[in-house]
Amino acid sequence: MENAYVLELSESRFRDLYVCFCGYAQCEPLHSYGPAMRSNYLIHYIVEGKGIYQTGERKYELEAGEGFLIEPNTLVYYQADVKEPWSYLWIGFSGNRAEEYLKDLGLNSRQITFRSQKGKELKRLVLEMMRCCDGSVTSQFHQQSLLYDFLAILSENAVDRGRSEPSKENFHMERAVTFIRNRYSSNIKVADIAAHLCVDRSYLYKLFKNTLNMSPQEFLTEVRLTRAKELLAATKLSVEHVALSCGYRDSLVFSKAFKKSVGIAPKEYRRENRKPGKKDSGENEEILREILNNEDLKRLRKK
Repeated sequence: MENAYVLELSESRFRDLYVCFCGYAQCEPLHSYGPAMRSNYLIHYIVEGKGIYQTGERKYELEAGEGFLIEPNTLVYYQADVKEPWSYLWIGFSGNRAEEYLKDLGLNSRQITFRSQKGKELKRLVLEMMRCCDGSVTSQFHQQSLLYDFLAILSENAVDRGRSEPSKENFHMERAVTFIRNRYSSNIKVADIAAHLCVDRSYLYKLFKNTLNMSPQEFLTEVRLTRAKELLAATKLSVEHVALSCGYRDSLVFSKAFKKSVGIAPKEYRRENRKPGKKDSGENEEILREILNNEDLKRLRKK
């Protein structure tokens, strides 16, 4: 269980880089997330406590002052420590140049953790971002500026890491995952992934099982259904259009796959997970009071 405060945004006027959601959470001992995937980039920064972060075969033990990157459509798992459960803040973002900007910070598939000594400033930026909740043009531009301020702080500790050549297996996995991310909405099959990598299907199967403990088909399905859940919760697209957007040409096949994975039909999932409207400023102010001490709140009001 976690005591979480979240701001979710449904649209953006920006394209290169933009905020999708942000939040702050105080976790109970052993609170965990996953194994699961997200369709956006996420950066978590640990304010207090410690925990573990795992993606593929890589496992990291992290503590206050450190953070981690979650890449789109990548299977991840993270858990709070039993004795010193962490509190963390996060920003979810996307955009045409998001991957490029992250590389400028020294963050990529091979380097997904970082350290920063400016935790108070990072926390202030995220909490101020949560106050921009009225959807106005002014709020959107302010959120955008806060996102760049957040990345600017991380850039101060950026180092040129990971210059060593990746292994053949990592090279193939990166290409396979990139291909799936870019083409999942079309009617691609496992054979298309193998052909793109110029490897046979048996090698591709072993590669995915050894790295992610799932088959290429299971990973492709997970990517598609993760996106489907987001579209069902955040848009008014019909189930048929959601199916098409996620690579399913037959809505009945989509519904069966969705129910098998999620446990309920797409329409029922939408009813249960339809995102509420934006919080008004009074409600968001009340949430911030629970997170901030009085001094922090006064400083934010002066901004």
